[in-house]
Amino acid sequence: MAKATFGAGCFWGVEAEFRNVPGVKATAVGYLGGTLTNPTYRDVCTGRTGHAEVVQVEYDPDQVSYDDLLNAFWNLHDPTTLNRQGPDVGTQYRSAIFFHSPEQEAAATASKQRRQAVSSKTIVTEITPASEFFPAEDYHQRYLEKRGLATCRITDSASQGALRSTTL
Repeated sequence: MAKATFGAGCFWGVEAEFRNVPGVKATAVGYLGGTLTNPTYRDVCTGRTGHAEVVQVEYDPDQVSYDDLLNAFWNLHDPTTLNRQGPDVGTQYRSAIFFHSPEQEAAATASKQRRQAVSSKTIVTEITPASEFFPAEDYHQRYLEKRGLATCRITDSASQGALRSTTL
């Protein structure tokens, strides 16, 4: 198994989308990239901790490649909006790829360059080494699934079903 971590706005819809990717074995939502140890949702929402809302993905590289996960990431949010996705505003909603190896860093950088080459807007996605991942509170894990929802309106409108139509 391998690990990948992405920030693409509110983590509820992002997690639901990644759970649908064949080869993804587990997901967890949480906080990464900040300065506070064991932050809570309330802490992160202040914008003072530096954390992003992220989804950590455990996947089988024999079934899905990291490049396929990167393509899914680009397709499910707007990487050109700084610290914002839909109505959600704040540094915790930033577009970010947190890499776990030099190979992931190189793949993420190349993928961002390819996306930028075809985008009329500047892609603001940060590519940063993964630091300590702090799982979000239990009620955030599989939030949409627990409520019988397949997607949230923000992720659904951002992706317009693009994730489900990618060739994974």
